[in-house]
Amino acid sequence: MALATQQPNGDDEPSTKPAHKRSIYEASTQYRHWRYSPEQLAQTRASLNAAAVSAIRITIEAESPGSSSNVTFLNADEERLLVKLYVSKITQLCGHFRFPEDVEATAASYLKRFYLKNTVMDWHPKNVMLTALFLATKTCNHPISLDEYTSHIPNTSPSDVLDLEFLIAQSLGFEFAVWHPHRALWGLWLDVQSLEDFPKEGITEIYDTALSHIRASRLTDAELIFAPSQIALACLALSSPTLAAAWARSKSSENVLPILESIQEMITRDGSPPNVEAVRDVDRRLKLCKNPEKVVGSKAYLAKKDQEEKAAAEKRARKAEEVRKTMEESDPFGEALTGKHGDEAVDVAGLDDDD
Repeated sequence: MALATQQPNGDDEPSTKPAHKRSIYEASTQYRHWRYSPEQLAQTRASLNAAAVSAIRITIEAESPGSSSNVTFLNADEERLLVKLYVSKITQLCGHFRFPEDVEATAASYLKRFYLKNTVMDWHPKNVMLTALFLATKTCNHPISLDEYTSHIPNTSPSDVLDLEFLIAQSLGFEFAVWHPHRALWGLWLDVQSLEDFPKEGITEIYDTALSHIRASRLTDAELIFAPSQIALACLALSSPTLAAAWARSKSSENVLPILESIQEMITRDGSPPNVEAVRDVDRRLKLCKNPEKVVGSKAYLAKKDQEEKAAAEKRARKAEEVRKTMEESDPFGEALTGKHGDEAVDVAGLDDDD
């Protein structure tokens, strides 16, 4: 339901200007929970990184006082670089398994969203990427058995995938639906074919080039900032500026063209896999600053596990005590029965067999 807007002069009369009609996309969880301004995105990552560094430093100091001064922690940009590498690995795996476009795009979205709630210093992107891809096969209705999936990935067991599945789903807020630019591009492509000046030659190349830009956009933050339709139109403009402008004019949407420049610049600047050597350096340093509580066999890991087991045992004991008290205090035959009109209660326990 659209709300009336107040007049600029402060009068209470509703504006005669038609209210903005919300699209289906604007009602989605993606629009409401997973869109940021560039500044919000940078702040979110910086805050998450600072909190992680602080927590890990405390853990390291508890295990070995003074040792954290020798650790060089990753910053937010380095975390993002490592995640970007594993977003590109999704494409390789999807090619190997011959997964459809939806699975690849969804897995990339899941991976990027996960690291807006978590840090690579807690959870390495390789393991998260494998689980995110497996989860995407299910949410996109293209399931594959876990055994078959892991059998094609070296040094990976079914438990490596399953152990992180709930954590990832929880980090996503159990919001699995993703609106993708490649679908918006297909809609645009069908629409532009009705234009009077639609080109008769080279149309396949125009679409294929635009789709390649869509795929490159998955390595960027575009989907976290812009709407899928805006990304699709920007990619079409990169492929054929004339055709994109003609479509915008036909829809009286020329005002969107300046936004496209920002998207095009982002895709052109960031839409390629990161330098492998730079990522290797980050990955080497990650081994030294990884949260000790996540390193299996470390003192911090064992201490954390011990705390969790004690807490679980205490919870079970409290639950058992509550059940015991309830059994002792309540009537095993249940509450007394009362008639419909407030008649006297019937004492079921006191009835004889002959009554």
